[in-house]
Amino acid sequence: MTTFVDRVTLHVAAGNGGHGCASVHREKFRPLGGPDGGNGGHGGDVILTVDQNVTTLIDYHHTPHRKATNGKPGEGGDRAGANGKDLVLSVPDGTAVLTQDGEVLADLVGHGTTYVAARGGRGGLGNAALASQRRKAPGFALLGEPGTAQDVVLELKTVADVALVGYPSAGKSSLISVLSAAKPKIADYPFTTLVPNLGVVTAGAVTYTIADVPGLIPGASEGRGLGLEFLRHVERCSVLVHVLDTATLESDRDPVSDLDVIEEELRAYGGLDDRPRVVVLNKIDIPDGHDLAEMVRPDLEERGFTVYEVSAVARTGLKELSYGLAGIVSAARAARPKQESTRIVIRPQAVDEAGFTVAREGGDGDGSSLFRITGEKPERWVRQTDFGNDEAVGYLGDRLNRLGVEDQLRKAGAKPGDDVVIGTGDDAVVFDWEPAMASGAEMLGRRGEDHRFDAPRPAAQRRRERDAERAEEEYEDFDPFA
Repeated sequence: MTTFVDRVTLHVAAGNGGHGCASVHREKFRPLGGPDGGNGGHGGDVILTVDQNVTTLIDYHHTPHRKATNGKPGEGGDRAGANGKDLVLSVPDGTAVLTQDGEVLADLVGHGTTYVAARGGRGGLGNAALASQRRKAPGFALLGEPGTAQDVVLELKTVADVALVGYPSAGKSSLISVLSAAKPKIADYPFTTLVPNLGVVTAGAVTYTIADVPGLIPGASEGRGLGLEFLRHVERCSVLVHVLDTATLESDRDPVSDLDVIEEELRAYGGLDDRPRVVVLNKIDIPDGHDLAEMVRPDLEERGFTVYEVSAVARTGLKELSYGLAGIVSAARAARPKQESTRIVIRPQAVDEAGFTVAREGGDGDGSSLFRITGEKPERWVRQTDFGNDEAVGYLGDRLNRLGVEDQLRKAGAKPGDDVVIGTGDDAVVFDWEPAMASGAEMLGRRGEDHRFDAPRPAAQRRRERDAERAEEEYEDFDPFA
């Protein structure tokens, strides 16, 4: 049964926002007491967070589909819907989040590091929040936005200071077992180690982690053996340690040729040329192994390698090795740039930035043209509109007009009857453009106005109506997730 998984494809979906409520307050002797529909709740996010108690991605291997809860719809009596609960997914330290194409979205290193993999949708405004002096009794509410969804690839890359690389049965697991308290499986056949082993070593005042990377053989970078699956676990290390078997029984192998083969695989994998290398000649407790180590050591040192002769079985040469690695790790840590405190970068929108674009894309054979509108606000407003409600559609038209969409369409050469598309993809909405008259609209009557509410109103209600228009504009730029 699989117990260690270091790469999975995760399908995440955030919660949808709840719909706003269109309701009118009613009580005895006051059948029309004003709009009191509450706002819908926001959908829950899907959040990845590093947990030091998690060491594998196996949970997501078995259940790769994860979804946060939706926001609840608003209700009458100014009751807002509850927000959906965020779905927090624990991942191991060192997990990289990538797209299906390999683009890195986040690199999660350090306990508590988080990444929002999917954003919950906004809740729709109820008609109480949409009421104003111009629109005293809205007969509609805004719909909740759908939450985002995406497929992400999670790759676990072991966070270790030292990585042991070498042929199977070179003694890497034995070395970890005597240098640290780790107890990996050890046997005298290839591919004993099927998953990376991690141990903690203390040498004087320095404590560092050491990892055993299994399965490197010729062709590992191309998928042979287990190497391709586990080479990613050496990417974060500070130093690479070549563990060479000086007592191999294979006639076509020797420590120098083994080193050349593994170095070639590391070069083919890429990105590791800047890591310092150390060579460990293992199994010198065997007479032939000791003699071979003495023969090849000058050649390896001439190449520039620091060489240690050790025996994991007899426990010789281990102190010099552990302290030598501690010195290299300490130097690597000192050379790293210091972590800066978290900074918040504010990038205000330019005063002349419209926030949308209008592009002409041709038209039909009858002479009409097609114009496409893209932008965060117009596309979001379309998603929030109930097209089964004429008043809601009119409200959308007012919002687009205030944003300047109609002016830009005129400048682009749009004529009445031309097709106007808002958005991209399958959820785009097509309109037959009929330009509004800014002054004529007011003369013909204001959408949502009900003259039955012209009677004197309480001071609190008048203040509420006076501020509603301003609040509505502020909502357009409000980000509940900031």
